[in-house]
Amino acid sequence: MSGVFDRMIGQAEVAADLMATAIAARQGAAAAGSAMTHSWLFTGPPGSGRSVAAMCFAAALQCTSEGDPGCGTCHACTTTMAGTHGDVRRVIPEGLSISVAEMRGIVQIAARRPSTGRWQVVIIEDADRLTEGAANALLKIVEEPPERTVFLLCAPTVDPEDISVTLRSRCRHIHLVTPGAAAIAEVLVARDGLDRHVAEWAASVSGGHVGRARRLATDEEARNQRRRALDLATAATTPARAYEAAEELVRAAEAEAKAMSAARDEEETEALRTALGAGGTGKGAAGALRGSAGVLKELERRQKSRATRTNRDALDRALIDLAGLYRDALARSFGAAATETHPDMTEVIDDLSRQGSAAMLKSLDAVLDCREALELNVKPRFAVAGMLARLAQASR
Repeated sequence: MSGVFDRMIGQAEVAADLMATAIAARQGAAAAGSAMTHSWLFTGPPGSGRSVAAMCFAAALQCTSEGDPGCGTCHACTTTMAGTHGDVRRVIPEGLSISVAEMRGIVQIAARRPSTGRWQVVIIEDADRLTEGAANALLKIVEEPPERTVFLLCAPTVDPEDISVTLRSRCRHIHLVTPGAAAIAEVLVARDGLDRHVAEWAASVSGGHVGRARRLATDEEARNQRRRALDLATAATTPARAYEAAEELVRAAEAEAKAMSAARDEEETEALRTALGAGGTGKGAAGALRGSAGVLKELERRQKSRATRTNRDALDRALIDLAGLYRDALARSFGAAATETHPDMTEVIDDLSRQGSAAMLKSLDAVLDCREALELNVKPRFAVAGMLARLAQASR
């Protein structure tokens, strides 16, 4: 597979299916098993490339080359992949959810005919963050889609907690699998020019997540955050050290979120203040700014929501790493020959496995319950402290 579809790592069958559908859509015919539909749902585990697959399919639908769609070199393909195509819109939730107001605005745009491309394409990343109202607003147009509009939704699973049953039933489902470590390592070497040894290590501990592997291979702070998370398993056996380690993990996640948000928040706030007349000297400029308090407050609300999401995502990555460690120890305690999530932590896995399978199951439950508590807006310090108490109890 060449062109844009070569960006889909370890998804050869899915890429071939999407290519066949794009060809059929271009020809205006329905090839067997490749009929064009107006609503698609891409699911798969984190790192499988749901949004990448959706972007590649969008590029193939818009492609203007005479050869196979999705050439990767024509103007339509390059602008789609760069996120600048006039008829391809990406909905990327930055906060905790996608609001009904945001979705209604997208629906209005989606109802228009394409201006330059063959299709009006709307890609909704993290569709599991749609509020009930937003999902209902989307459902109305999905049930009766405009002739030249295509919706590409991305979600972890088809579980009702991730996507409503009604919305799911209106979509053609495309499931992606976790890429293998060898395929990820090859991408890091070939495209990023990384040392093979480093690439193979990062791929082996990334959990099949291409972006995570790239970050682990190139970002020291990402490696430090992983180490802090895995250290909790050992620290849990020493009460005096456990809560210090937990505080360190939470502080690191907060610092990461603050660093990622600070510059962007300042830029957005300054741009909005300028647009509202800040610094202006004309008649009424000061009054216009005074009357814009509500607009500035709404921006602050969105920025706070984005920071909360960034902080929560950073902690969630750490908890997934920790859960993977206990999973490895559980498999070891049963003598299972499963591929390890953390093959570079053999000694720690051995030590944990000696606590027994019952202790590992209790520890896994504690980590997974902590993830759920964070989603329910429990303060991170309380959620992680509660988890540590259960880990310590399980290790006794």
